[in-house]
Amino acid sequence: MSRNKKRFVAGARCPGCQALDSVYLYQDNGVETVACTECDYHEQQVDKPVAEQASGEVIGIFRQ
Repeated sequence: MSRNKKRFVAGARCPGCQALDSVYLYQDNGVETVACTECDYHEQQVDKPVAEQASGEVIGIFRQ
């Protein structure tokens, strides 16, 4: 079993609790995840092309 390497981000504030120097990054199944040691804040960062494809536009309507 491999261990995930966690990297702290110096000078960063948590968007959730505003704690200074509590944010760290790690890879979770190939997806970079940002988390806070002080609160339950987690955010997964996706590549820009993936984020653009998931813009929320309607691609079809299914009727029963």
